[in-house]
Amino acid sequence: MTNPYVPLLIMAAAAIVLALGGLGASAILGPTRKNSTKADNYECGIDPGPQHIEEGRFPVRYYLVAMTFIIFDIEVVFMYPWAVSFNQLGLFGLVVMLTFIALITVPYIYEWRRGGLDY
Repeated sequence: MTNPYVPLLIMAAAAIVLALGGLGASAILGPTRKNSTKADNYECGIDPGPQHIEEGRFPVRYYLVAMTFIIFDIEVVFMYPWAVSFNQLGLFGLVVMLTFIALITVPYIYEWRRGGLDY
């Protein structure tokens, strides 16, 4: 009789070997030419330069759009369990999910009309 944790340990060891193997292969096989473009900082498509520092405030629109999409992606994650157990939940599950969708649609419409999705 084997230990029930043996398959888990084998899978963890395989994951570690694959991760370390990928890192090792990229270190050995990857290009190592250094230049100033690769060494520069990169932030959401805006070149970091003295003109942006002198302007004052850094534009955060990229981060706002990213957070908006994260919020609306999380709503889809909540819909998966509902879709899987739709038959067992019956009318109650349908009403709850329609309420959830309605509550999420209101801020979506607000964000759309405010222009937050125009990037």
